Amino acid sequence: MPYIALVLLLLAIILFWQSGRQKRQAGLPGGRVIYTDTRGWGEVEKPLYAPDVGLTGKPDYLVEKNGAIIPVEVKSGRAPSAPYDSHIYQLAAYCLLVEKVYRKRPPYGIIHYPDRDFAIDYTHELESALYELMADLHRDEYRTNVARSHEERSRCLRCGYRNICDDQLG
Repeated sequence: MPYIALVLLLLAIILFWQSGRQKRQAGLPGGRVIYTDTRGWGEVEKPLYAPDVGLTGKPDYLVEKNGAIIPVEVKSGRAPSAPYDSHIYQLAAYCLLVEKVYRKRPPYGIIHYPDRDFAIDYTHELESALYELMADLHRDEYRTNVARSHEERSRCLRCGYRNICDDQLG
């Protein structure tokens, strides 16, 4: 009987250690994971949806910490010296979705790269810039001629519009 209790205790310690290690690798802050878009933590959740702003998204993680809900976006590439604007706006969109769906405004979100994390404050200025970007995207959705936004041949080679684009590189 004491051997069974010892084995169960060791198993509990190993599982606890493994879950902590998995959280650290994912760049998660302390707190309780309440949403995940990765199979590593269980069943994948439904997307968050805010019909009043026309926004749908699936953050990698939502962590509840001290009553706040913190979105965490995990990136696989090396960390830049500062997060890319596109990553910041993606995280801001998740902050907006959290506010609309859970009725709690996140104070910040986290962009996790394998070698570095960035905590991005969800300010009213960032929210306003996100709304402006969304308006631009909705306006461009109906344009028939949209200029190329980069000078990278490799992006053109992978683009889904390559066969109909008059402005492609290479």
